[in-house]
Amino acid sequence: MDSWQLYRGTNEVGQQPPTLPPAPPWRRFSRRVGAADRPAFRYRIGAEEADVVNAALHLRRPLLVTGKPGTGKSSLAASIASELGLGDLLTWPVNSRTTLVDGLYRYDAIGRLRDTGRAHEMGSPEPDVGDYIRLGPLGTALAASRPGAPRVLLVDEIDKGDIDLPNDLLVVLEEGSFEIPELVRLPDDGPDIPVMLTGTRERWPVHQGVVACEDFPVVVMTSNGERDFPAAFLRRCVRLDLREPTEDQLKEIVRAHLGDDGLRAAEDLIETFLDRRDRDQTALATDQLLNAVHLRITGVDMGRESLVSAVFRPLEEAGPVTE
Repeated sequence: MDSWQLYRGTNEVGQQPPTLPPAPPWRRFSRRVGAADRPAFRYRIGAEEADVVNAALHLRRPLLVTGKPGTGKSSLAASIASELGLGDLLTWPVNSRTTLVDGLYRYDAIGRLRDTGRAHEMGSPEPDVGDYIRLGPLGTALAASRPGAPRVLLVDEIDKGDIDLPNDLLVVLEEGSFEIPELVRLPDDGPDIPVMLTGTRERWPVHQGVVACEDFPVVVMTSNGERDFPAAFLRRCVRLDLREPTEDQLKEIVRAHLGDDGLRAAEDLIETFLDRRDRDQTALATDQLLNAVHLRITGVDMGRESLVSAVFRPLEEAGPVTE
């Protein structure tokens, strides 16, 4: 069997198990957090779409990005954070159970009650309430956004959330602040309460129970168009509809990730990708094309038809037929 076949399905371990090859550039990670520790982010967007992004940046309004799966909606937020040097991307994935509080903060009431009881038994001081509060992705984006250096927040697939979530977001998006009830009830003349930020051990002082931004964060909300949003919510957003990449844009994307060698190897794959996506109306994502090109240039000798069949699978396939 060819050397590229790492797994053979024989359940036999050789004397020298094969070493896995390096991962594609977009699938490499680091234990450490920090832009300098990650590979450079590669993303391509059209000039018209970039103008809409710039409008949202100048207006300090959330950017609502819609488009088909695989058009790069979520990657846009990471691209903005990388290109503008605005630090690590904050991500708030939304599902049907997501509420506004999930994005703002979490309060571990049970943990505080348990530790307070232990402190009383041992005659120790009660633990600080701030030790049990962690700001969520939206709360962290608001707190840690400083003038000229806002944080970038991705609210991913907001259309999958509860029907009330967009309306619940209205006040926070308009005012750029929110209250933490567990801290608001403390005396006004008390000290600021340091609370934890999401994704880090850093703490942020909260004054009189109110988290307020100095500069509105860069908020990118994605939607697959699965439902409509209230007019009051839409008027607070700048809207961008990401279209599927053209042939020229696909070539630029392949070159950016895999260089000129990758582009030369991708010519027939790009043609097949476009033919299936546009003529056959097959739902495909750009990263499927990148996956196919990467396999080809790294010596995976599957044969063209096998490669296309394995990687260019439709994103929206019919489920099993039941009687």
